[in-house]
Amino acid sequence: MEDDAVEEADLLRAHRAGDPHAFARLYDRYDRACFHLIRRLLGGAHADAAEDLCQETWIAVSRNAASFDPAKASFAAWLFTIARHKTFDHFRRQRVAILATEPGEAAAMVPDPQPSPLEQVQSRQRAEEIVAAVEALPLEQRGVFVMFADGGLSLEEIAEVTGVAVETAKSRLRYARAKLRQSLAGERSTHV
Repeated sequence: MEDDAVEEADLLRAHRAGDPHAFARLYDRYDRACFHLIRRLLGGAHADAAEDLCQETWIAVSRNAASFDPAKASFAAWLFTIARHKTFDHFRRQRVAILATEPGEAAAMVPDPQPSPLEQVQSRQRAEEIVAAVEALPLEQRGVFVMFADGGLSLEEIAEVTGVAVETAKSRLRYARAKLRQSLAGERSTHV
């Protein structure tokens, strides 16, 4: 992990020195995870803003490359901090209440599946249930869950990104998992 941090710091230094390939390597390595984090934080109602916010995040990374300190955080934690701030800024600009969305609303935003075999329909329905359940989590719990599950960040890195104690990050993750288990168990029993 430390070797990656050194390499990422070297890539940022090379980018600041004018090497276009250095930034491209970081972008290729982390863009997908960054986009998924933003998309999941936004939820279904604001999904169309994910690409713009991801682009804004990478612009901020480029402009603030000199401020990255591998001794303080991993590149992923630093990147996700910027992405999280951009997402919260979007909510503030849109004057969106940062609350859990209605589970039915999130599921309704997922396109209907095309006619297909039964397994594909069931798989798609389950995916919609999972997406709806994640989007129904309170924003802070959703963010911690997505950074842990999709972003691969440790609890220490998540605590740093969100500006809370490790125990707070751990409890948000625990509450998110419990709510997801409860929500998805309830969904499963209604389909049986």
